[in-house]
Amino acid sequence: MKDISKIHIVLASKSPRRAELIKYITDSCEILPPSCDETLPEGIPTAEVPELLAVRKALSVVKERPESLVIGCDTVVVLDDVIFGKPHTKENAERMLLALSGRTHLVISGVCLCYKGKTLSFSQETSVYFYPISREDILRYIDDCSPLDKAGSYGIQDRGALFVREIHGDYLNVVGMPVSRISRELSRLIKLAEG
Repeated sequence: MKDISKIHIVLASKSPRRAELIKYITDSCEILPPSCDETLPEGIPTAEVPELLAVRKALSVVKERPESLVIGCDTVVVLDDVIFGKPHTKENAERMLLALSGRTHLVISGVCLCYKGKTLSFSQETSVYFYPISREDILRYIDDCSPLDKAGSYGIQDRGALFVREIHGDYLNVVGMPVSRISRELSRLIKLAEG
């Protein structure tokens, strides 16, 4: 198998968290924001959304870097089969965090890996249980921690960790990317692509 350090890797992402997380896998990675349609087909099951979006992101970047190994990723928070994406406004962030308070939700990341015409995609789920959170604590968090660019309106790697009673699954998946699984799947994809 080819040494991963000798392969040009491109992360199809705008996320500063993913740009940090990819360093667990490789010291050298190009970051290229994807350009793709994120409109969802009607009736798509909630759990399939992040993988579909990850595939679209990766394929949009493969067009620009066909010789590279491309990694696309998308993460959503799901409560009661409803997707909580990025809130974009403080009011939406407050609504999301109030809904998550005292409840268990899923963080689902979809990942797509493309290399030499081969594509491998998968999803990773982590269950996160929140303590009950007061409205006052939610508003303080929103003002202090800028959660508007985070799925579900919180970052487990910042003071959002104070909301978390327990998690079941991959912590880094909640941060934004399941790096351990990606590392293993990359090895598998490289073997497939190299023949």
